[in-house]
Amino acid sequence: MRVERVTNEKFKIFLTFDDLMDRGLTRDELWSDLPRVHRIFSDMMYDAGTELGVELNGVLLVQVYLLKAQGMLVVVTRTEGDEMDEDEDYMEMKVTLDESKEMMFIFNDFEDIIQAGIHLHQLNVTGGSVFSYNGEYYMLLQDEDIIHLDSEQVIALLSEFASASAATSHRLMEYGKVIMDGQACATIFHHFSN
Repeated sequence: MRVERVTNEKFKIFLTFDDLMDRGLTRDELWSDLPRVHRIFSDMMYDAGTELGVELNGVLLVQVYLLKAQGMLVVVTRTEGDEMDEDEDYMEMKVTLDESKEMMFIFNDFEDIIQAGIHLHQLNVTGGSVFSYNGEYYMLLQDEDIIHLDSEQVIALLSEFASASAATSHRLMEYGKVIMDGQACATIFHHFSN
């Protein structure tokens, strides 16, 4: 579990699927076993609060984003409002759960993007976008880019060349540089295949 403070009132928690399994939770249970999920999220909030050195009480807005290959991104916002003087240990979570329609991978070297793009094109994947940000490269695949494939197959293939990334397409579009916007695998195959 990785915790990152955004502001005094907001922080992010990133968990890989291995982190979830270590906590005894599978991806499918997130949608079905709500009492158990609530207990695990409460434990995560206390762990995050301890790591950040803040006491979490009152109402927390918890936005959970399931990322296709990466795991789960949790954005927690402490709300301003009435202080619960009589019960300082009181904590209420208002949770929203959303599943991302994109897969994001980070590459150390552009040559690895070329190899991944060529292999994906051989599996009839033509879409995708490529970004540059902080000296690293990112490939974004949307659900519609890989709808004809098993997502686990795509994750396995890309894991040979890259690592799953918690970066979002919104962040890369705002702060990074777009190298190929859509049709990245077709472009890579056209320019770099033998």
